[in-house]
Amino acid sequence: MNRPDGGRKALPARLLPYLQGVPAERDGVGCTGAEVLLLPDKVLKVERRSDESDRERAAYAWLAGRLPVPRVYEAFEEGGFNYLLMERLPGEMACAPERLAHPEDTARLLAEGLRMLWRVDVCPFDERLPGKLARARGRLEAGLVDASEMEPETLRRFGTPQAALRFLERNRPPEEPAFTHGDYCLPNVFLRGGTVSGFIDLGRAGAGDRWQDIALCVRSMRHNFGSDVGTAPLFEALGLARDEERIDYFILLDEFF
Repeated sequence: MNRPDGGRKALPARLLPYLQGVPAERDGVGCTGAEVLLLPDKVLKVERRSDESDRERAAYAWLAGRLPVPRVYEAFEEGGFNYLLMERLPGEMACAPERLAHPEDTARLLAEGLRMLWRVDVCPFDERLPGKLARARGRLEAGLVDASEMEPETLRRFGTPQAALRFLERNRPPEEPAFTHGDYCLPNVFLRGGTVSGFIDLGRAGAGDRWQDIALCVRSMRHNFGSDVGTAPLFEALGLARDEERIDYFILLDEFF
């Protein structure tokens, strides 16, 4: 298997009993930098160790029994990489072609997924704005925010990442507390029939602002549907008025992560 750093190394021995003689394919969806290997009933995720990948392991353990998340078979660090072997969730991603063909139905299921998250009423992980903005500042000062990867509109509005972050720090909205996924985009939500069958990529999950997830859901719907076609049914199903300022704020904040 290719390592995320471009080198090659045999997989750790403890994983081999799960993998030997089993057909597998690499997953090309997503842009996290992780290597993902799809097995018939399992998924292996390998990525450089980071706070986010450590959080993902902890989140799956804590959320078991609270939300439909993958069962974890192995989770360990070796050689600076985190290895996560987990259940392959039933159903398909919310961005699957058959789901994109029915935007209103998919929007209603995405709204149900948000409500499922918001029903989690306690959480040991802090994703509230003060800490999130501090981490954004730390990433910027450490050179981990690449302006070339930002949306062109962000740079047209603010000129530099520094100016964009100052705007975020000075215009923090009142928070609407909730448990948040942190990266609530269509590839991270699994659907089966008329139900939400699970959530993946929970490395940013925690107690935060519910508009974090709403905003990234809106952005992902625009990207996958090619328009705002599904967003009106989303807000109708949520029973919420659309708040463009909050949506814009959290989409901008995500540029730093």
